[in-house]
Amino acid sequence: MEPSPPSSPPELDAAERIILRWDSTASEEARERMIFEGQRDEVDRYLQAVDEIQRSMSAASLAEDDQAKLNSAIQIAMARLEDEFRNILLHHTSPIEPDSLDPSTSSSHRFSSASHNDHSAEFEVDDDEGSSTPRSSAADDLLRRGDSSNTSSYRSTCSIRELDLIPSDAVVDLRNIAERMIAAGYLRECIQVYGSVRKSAVDSSFRRLGIEKLSIGDVQRLQWEQLEAKIRRWIRAAKACIRIVFASEKKLCEQIFQGIGTAIDDACFMETVKGPAIQLFNFAEAISISRRSPEKLFKILDLHDALFDLIPDIDSVFESKSSESIRIQAAEILSRLAEAARGILSEFENAVLREPSRVPVPGGTIHPLTRYVMNYIALISDYKQTLNELIVSKPSTGSRYSGDPTTPDMEFAELEGKTPLALHLIWIIVILQFNLDGKSKHYKDASIAHLFMMNNVHYIVQKVKGSPELREMIGDDYLRKMTGKFRQAAMSYQRATWVNVLYCLRDEGLHVSGSFSSGVSKSALRERFKSFNAIFEEVHRTQATWLVPDSQLREELRISISEKLIPAYRSFLGRFRSHIESGKHPENYIKYSVEDLETAVLDFFEGYSVSQHLRRRSN
Repeated sequence: MEPSPPSSPPELDAAERIILRWDSTASEEARERMIFEGQRDEVDRYLQAVDEIQRSMSAASLAEDDQAKLNSAIQIAMARLEDEFRNILLHHTSPIEPDSLDPSTSSSHRFSSASHNDHSAEFEVDDDEGSSTPRSSAADDLLRRGDSSNTSSYRSTCSIRELDLIPSDAVVDLRNIAERMIAAGYLRECIQVYGSVRKSAVDSSFRRLGIEKLSIGDVQRLQWEQLEAKIRRWIRAAKACIRIVFASEKKLCEQIFQGIGTAIDDACFMETVKGPAIQLFNFAEAISISRRSPEKLFKILDLHDALFDLIPDIDSVFESKSSESIRIQAAEILSRLAEAARGILSEFENAVLREPSRVPVPGGTIHPLTRYVMNYIALISDYKQTLNELIVSKPSTGSRYSGDPTTPDMEFAELEGKTPLALHLIWIIVILQFNLDGKSKHYKDASIAHLFMMNNVHYIVQKVKGSPELREMIGDDYLRKMTGKFRQAAMSYQRATWVNVLYCLRDEGLHVSGSFSSGVSKSALRERFKSFNAIFEEVHRTQATWLVPDSQLREELRISISEKLIPAYRSFLGRFRSHIESGKHPENYIKYSVEDLETAVLDFFEGYSVSQHLRRRSN
């Protein structure tokens, strides 16, 4: 298109009059009315007048006085256009509807911030303190909403959903104004006005999403229980911010500024979202550099997974050179979260090994450490996909050649083919058993020490069997090895307890050689029955208070005891009953029938004192 010739003085005068008519510093009407809210022909006349003046200013033949008049007119026009630009933005800037901000809404629906239908309802959501209460606030509403019935146009690019934030006719007006302000050298003013208005809109969306203005220091001063709820909310909110809010702001910048000048759309976009983006990522950064402790691992992994999923969208939305710092910040936070997860796992291993409690748990039951550690590694196995990528080195372990008595042995040659994560989980189980073995030595009675180890290793085995993911990583070979350990502990318990009991039921020492009697020493036999009664009563009294919490294991152990005790007692009673009953006061020696013992064994390992003495036999 050929450039238009310089304006003739009458055309220039007419253009100047139009500009001066809308000078808000000199006209009440101009202060009260906005050009772009009036008739379109009035809008067109004003834009044409600005074009006339801008073309005339480029003419070399203008006199100095005319040039001064044009400079004054263009300044008035730019001030007016700046006001009009701001007014159009403000008029068409409204909060994005909660339904539109829901990142989980199906992409088959269409959204627009221009829809203002009220679909308010009450939802149960987690608040910052973790309680569950009916709420209808916008922040919780948009985080829990389902599908929406609002309809308008948006462009869907994979997970990114770009809303039409401003109607198309208003976008055309904004672009017309921006072209003229930038052509006149008012780029900085145009960007500042745009950025201030749109940033307030982004801030409004942040408030709806429940994103607080917290510095890194603020975040690190919060209690972990508070942070857990905030992490859940941040993950949901970050998806909406990146994929919807920021992506839509970028689209709007492109609609208004793309092609007008070099990277002006990028400059306006960063003017709008740089502050909010830093605010958004500061939270994740604060978590990534916070003090490490085992309870933080799983929320850190949740945060890592969410950010990992968002990285392609962040790279897409912040693809320009001017927004490189945002991409770098997100990538660095992801790296620090990964390092934090690795560090926490290592610290957890050390904490399990060094857990210092020395007070024996009553009844030889499952130690709280065992429950905690096994529940913890069961949760770890739920995150195996992520952790298999993050955990790439074997654990630092002892070996049979290290000579360190404070660290257990673990030979990797027996575990060939395991992933580094699986080796870490096996190592945690090894050091847990090592710690438990040390704790068992604080029992004064060897029997309960063995029962304690049996209970705890059995619990470990059951937890591994109960988690398909954990069982797959630990492997059946190592599971069989642990099963052998708890069975060995059960056998050791039985030997420690029942050898002395059964020793009373032996024949040795009861027969008298060279006598005309029956060959049985009645006095020795009476003492043998008295010893048996005393020992069994003490075992019964004591071990009824011991606890085997697993009902199947408890029953198996009782059956095993009965299989040894009852036949031996029945045989002993059958052989020697007549020798006692033929003497005085047989009830003082044969206190219990076989049935009495069978019933007594059922009291074992229930975890509470028996309320009555053993039921005496019936004569």
